[in-house]
Amino acid sequence: MDSDPIARFKQLLNEAEQLGIRPHNAAAFATTGKELQPSVRMLLLKDIDERGFVFYTNLQSRKGRQLSDNPRASACFWWSQLARQVRIEGGIELVSDREADVYFATRPRSSQIAAWASNQSSEVSSRDELIAAVESLTAKYHNQAVPRPPHWSGYRLVPEQIEFWKEQPDRLHEREVYTRQAEGWTVALLAP
Repeated sequence: MDSDPIARFKQLLNEAEQLGIRPHNAAAFATTGKELQPSVRMLLLKDIDERGFVFYTNLQSRKGRQLSDNPRASACFWWSQLARQVRIEGGIELVSDREADVYFATRPRSSQIAAWASNQSSEVSSRDELIAAVESLTAKYHNQAVPRPPHWSGYRLVPEQIEFWKEQPDRLHEREVYTRQAEGWTVALLAP
């Protein structure tokens, strides 16, 4: 077993990309707010390092509000072609403004405009309302860089536990769970 679950995850993510799995960086991401009602959605992993798993969103979305109420989450990556799954559980922290600015600058211009136009998770009277907001903002930022909205940033899922699952015959799947300790990671095998 690899002693570094982050390196192991990166290797699986790379394998998924090399196999042409699209999107290879998609995960089911679960949160709960103060009402304790679990909510799950798909999102795209945008960065990973020894600190954790990074994704970006509107901070005022349902996801953002739930993470503000309860800064804990879990993610599950599933690559059927690899017969592999990785589950991650841990705390949540905001990325730095610099990290968010750098990533926002790499997004397509249309996605930058959409970050301003969409009040994510709120009701809209019609799709035309959203299109009108996009058109207005496109005119506003004509011939200039689109700044990152103050309500848009990134979160880092700081892993406390990472489980690697590999499909095996007769449902005798391989399960290895890494748990973060003060001195590093411990690894244990789990029954399928």
